[in-house]
Amino acid sequence: MGTRLKKYGSATLVTILLCLVAFFLKAYFDGSFNSKESLQTYILSFGILAPLVLTLIQAMQVVVPILPGFLGSIVGAMVFGCMGGFWCNYIGISLGSIIAFFLARVYGKSVMEGLFSKKKYEKWITWIEKKKCYSFILFLGMVLPLFPDDFFCYFTGLTQMKAKKFIWIVMLGKPWCLLFYSIMFSAI
Repeated sequence: MGTRLKKYGSATLVTILLCLVAFFLKAYFDGSFNSKESLQTYILSFGILAPLVLTLIQAMQVVVPILPGFLGSIVGAMVFGCMGGFWCNYIGISLGSIIAFFLARVYGKSVMEGLFSKKKYEKWITWIEKKKCYSFILFLGMVLPLFPDDFFCYFTGLTQMKAKKFIWIVMLGKPWCLLFYSIMFSAI
């Protein structure tokens, strides 16, 4: 019974993720993510659900990296203020990072082949496996702005790092960069 429940749970999660990806890809191709103004208009069109939509967009931009994360951070700060934008971005990006980690952990190299060229994949995975201080580098990457942490979430899913450790690195490292973005963009 446990295996059957696990299969149904996995199928349900994948179906939800695919629906969200389709929903946001449609918005992307409709031009809703072309600029901060179009993204802001798109998010505000959801009314009371706008914070949830921004949170989901930020989660999905980690899982399907077609939109720079800082664009959502700009819009979050502009629409919801410094702290409201921070929380939407922090929850969304953290959730997306954890989903990316588990997608790589469950589906392995095959999920990576869809995101990276073979040459780029081999280069990064070899580099990661050689680093004894990878956990520190990953934490530092979560803290620093403009670090390609979306990709590192996927790559970390292929390593021997325990999920609990990865989640702690994301939860403790990610808020600093996002708080910086929120303060900076809400002041503009």
